[in-house]
Amino acid sequence: MDVLDLARTQFAVTGSLHFLFVVLTLGLAPLVAIMHTRYAVTGNPIHERMTRFWGQIYVTNYALGIFTGLVMEFQFGLSWSGLSHYAGDIFGAPLAIETLGAFFLESTFLGLWIFGWHRLPKWLHLACIWLVTLTAHVSAFWIMATNSFLQNPAGAVERGDHLVLTDFGALLTNPTLTMALPHVIGAGLWTGGFVVMGASAYHLFKRTSEREFFTRSLRLGVITSFVGSLITVGFGYAQFLPLSTLQPDKFEASALTGASLGAMIGIGQLLQLAIMFVLMPVVYWLPRWRWAQPILMVITPLPFLAAILGWLVRETGRQPWLIYGKLTVADALSPGLTSGMITTSLIGFAGVLGLLAVVDYVLIARTVRRGPAAVTLGADGPADSTERAHALSY
Repeated sequence: MDVLDLARTQFAVTGSLHFLFVVLTLGLAPLVAIMHTRYAVTGNPIHERMTRFWGQIYVTNYALGIFTGLVMEFQFGLSWSGLSHYAGDIFGAPLAIETLGAFFLESTFLGLWIFGWHRLPKWLHLACIWLVTLTAHVSAFWIMATNSFLQNPAGAVERGDHLVLTDFGALLTNPTLTMALPHVIGAGLWTGGFVVMGASAYHLFKRTSEREFFTRSLRLGVITSFVGSLITVGFGYAQFLPLSTLQPDKFEASALTGASLGAMIGIGQLLQLAIMFVLMPVVYWLPRWRWAQPILMVITPLPFLAAILGWLVRETGRQPWLIYGKLTVADALSPGLTSGMITTSLIGFAGVLGLLAVVDYVLIARTVRRGPAAVTLGADGPADSTERAHALSY
């Protein structure tokens, strides 16, 4: 591969690995908030234990996901200085707002939620996790606004050798954004629901003593996946019209785009049909069907795969443009790069992100395997006597 193909491969690999963390974060945050709300309203200890167990998985994924995002930041300066020079005044603004106005707030509220167990007033503590959820989705909005500008540079005009933003409202109401953001949020719910569903099926298959805990979790995972699938598929198809209008060759740009697109639609439709006509009708009997639980475990990774394929379709379909109709990928590439430089950085970045993905999987799998009795998040609270009793049964 030449320098350009290597640079594109580098961003595709690191972007895909980072998105694995993002899509799970977007899905688990509202689920944990809902569980915490049920605990705050009812006072039922099982809802507190569910909040802490799934919350610990969320925090693990969030913490490691931060590092994958930092690795991606290096690539803009390393490989794509042409983008920064030509559109940095526009492209950088939503990213800066996302970092300062959403990510920092999200991290602050998450810290208050993590260390506020049995310290903060009940309703203030609950507000913290809902603010975490809100800021996570605000962060997604700004990231998607940035990406949508690359798809359709609305509100910008060319002055000299760079772009200038003349209509901030057009940036925020970009037609490639209005349908894409709900699509991504739905994909997060779909993915988070499947993780909760698969982990719960694992424990039920083992005939765990925590049957009520994971029965409730499994049902919540199925319902969340159902809602997420409707949003994802509905807004996914709704994107075809604006994208095909603004980029007429979007879905015919290459054989790769067609094959990613076909696989994504196939996986998405298969999973949605399974949820709608198999899982939802039997959601209250499903925890008793031991033969179905290994199937739920096996299909857990499929929403992750569909999300990556969807991202690849969105990005590869506008080639050879980086900013559609304005700046080609070749023109955005940093000058002076060699194949050796990009290969070295590709190996380094992919190695770091790949390691973080493995660590994330291992830590989450260990938390799932140990069960709620071993959770450390919010320890020394009212639910701990119940957990100690369950721990003695292992």
